[in-house]
Amino acid sequence: MDNSTKHIAPFVELGKMLTPNVVEEIAFKAYLQNHWFTPEFVTKALNAIKEEYLSEEKLKTWVGNYQVQSAHPDFVSKKVGVVMAGNIPAVGFHDLLSVLISGHHLLAKLSNDDRVLMLFLIEKLIQIEPTLAQRITLVERLNAADAYIATGSDNTARYFEYYFSKKPHLIRRNRTSVGILTGEETNDELEALGRDVFSYFGLGCRNVSKVFVPKGYDFSSFYESIESQLDVFRNHHKYFNNYEYNKSIYLVNREPHLDNGFLILRETDALVSPISVLFFEYYESVADLTSKLEASSEKIQCIVSKDGHYPSSLPLGDAQKPTLFDYADGVDTMAFLTGL
Repeated sequence: MDNSTKHIAPFVELGKMLTPNVVEEIAFKAYLQNHWFTPEFVTKALNAIKEEYLSEEKLKTWVGNYQVQSAHPDFVSKKVGVVMAGNIPAVGFHDLLSVLISGHHLLAKLSNDDRVLMLFLIEKLIQIEPTLAQRITLVERLNAADAYIATGSDNTARYFEYYFSKKPHLIRRNRTSVGILTGEETNDELEALGRDVFSYFGLGCRNVSKVFVPKGYDFSSFYESIESQLDVFRNHHKYFNNYEYNKSIYLVNREPHLDNGFLILRETDALVSPISVLFFEYYESVADLTSKLEASSEKIQCIVSKDGHYPSSLPLGDAQKPTLFDYADGVDTMAFLTGL
């Protein structure tokens, strides 16, 4: 077994451990700690991790694209401090995977919103491969790190840039995702767009927070296609509180908007919508659309469109299906780590 395969083995075993019963149990515990992490969404996240990040074949292909030096006699493991986000379930797992597979020592500052899931995954990994206990340290402060990876809002990113400036660092900022509609989408495709909007209550950078639509677009078919989600979102108190708050603001300010009882649509050139709101903007031509998207390119994580027809876009419904090669902010984490 070569060294990179040796690094991969514990993760492949972890994937095998994520059986439906195990996932169901931890999903319930995660929900008790953070009510944004519903059992349904935690299950979705862990199954996606199992399928995309813990497949032996996919891991080998991914690692094969990098010069992983940990087998080299001159390799010196670095302490990599990672400030993990907690906006959606187990969102910090890709960074954990990248640091360990590149041969480094992980100093993890977990998010309070996602402690249950990340501790569970770390615990299982150490059960599978006890030597990993020497390469994973949970910390509150990252002073001892040789390099840093941090994810946060644009404001915290500025703080990170200053605080971590003297050492190698990879700092990620706020991003969001957008959809493009042509008016030719089927109900199934519009329902798939609904998943891009609603998965994880819209809290992820891969969630669609805005759609670009042709002039005169009628949203009634979109609203019909997501009607089946009504009970889920009306009965989730945190989501519904956001909906009622945003609705009251628009009503008081007399801002024009559309409303179906759980999702508000509002026309604006802004990109990042609040929870329970989907922004939209009209485009007059493909050239007009391209220019709007290019103007916001540094803020866009991914784009979805019918059959992925728009250049570099994904099919509707695929926004929350990242592969190992889909890096936050488009910055290659593994290239950063293998270059330390």
